[in-house]
Amino acid sequence: MGLLFLIPALLVFAVFQWYPILQNFLLAFQSYVPGFDKEWVGLKNIAYILHDPRLPRAILNTLEFVGICLAIGFLVPIVVAIAIMEIRRGRGFFRLAIYIPNMIPGIALYIIWRWVFNPDFGLLNQVIGLFGAPPQQWVLSSRQVLFSLSLMATWANFGGTAVLYMASLTTVSSELYEAAELEGAGFFRRVRHVTIPGISGTINLLLVLQLIATFQVLQEPFVMTAGGPNNSSLSVMLLTYNYAFEDIEFGRAGALGSLAFLALLGLSYVYVKRSGLAGAKGA
Repeated sequence: MGLLFLIPALLVFAVFQWYPILQNFLLAFQSYVPGFDKEWVGLKNIAYILHDPRLPRAILNTLEFVGICLAIGFLVPIVVAIAIMEIRRGRGFFRLAIYIPNMIPGIALYIIWRWVFNPDFGLLNQVIGLFGAPPQQWVLSSRQVLFSLSLMATWANFGGTAVLYMASLTTVSSELYEAAELEGAGFFRRVRHVTIPGISGTINLLLVLQLIATFQVLQEPFVMTAGGPNNSSLSVMLLTYNYAFEDIEFGRAGALGSLAFLALLGLSYVYVKRSGLAGAKGA
């Protein structure tokens, strides 16, 4: 009976996920322009993208974006979740408040941040101006664009992750906290020796999920900068999009997408094996 209930979900995954993935792998070895027949070209697509001068820049930009997002966005949800769980009153209000950015439609989100990043009258420049700092160019600057996009992505997504951490915190035994308090442990020692070990499985799981999600960054540079200025925000996924819908070379897009998929699969496998996530009961 359980397998019968799984059949609809398996059909959905097969039609909308597994079949497109398989077709994408096949497309990597074909030349395809909509309206024309597919032509088998072997490794020509892979050879082309490996010699594309834009690819190294896209990879470095993507890795830098991932690094900034992990440096900013990985700790923020944990700290926020722990702080809210320590609040005795108004906990429900703060849960809702941090989750609101996740409910904002994408088009509204980008309109808001275009105003925030505006170098002439944007909110960020007004705030830093209160401390005597000069106006910054943000997404218009080659040096600041990736940090700016990472800041926007963190603000938009950390609330959902924090909610997951708060749910995980409820599974930590209250007896452990009571024992720590009896031993004279302060707040920071309780967090270090009780809270963090208690949610370590969730931390490891969400870390690998965040790594995969940030590596696939597309919307932020596509909408906010179109990969500019001077390709300083061009990501691997945006380059894949450009192959398909600007160059009209779906085979090259399939090749780069397949290589990115294999790279993420290998990286995730190594991380899961090394972190012991596969055998973690709390994950």
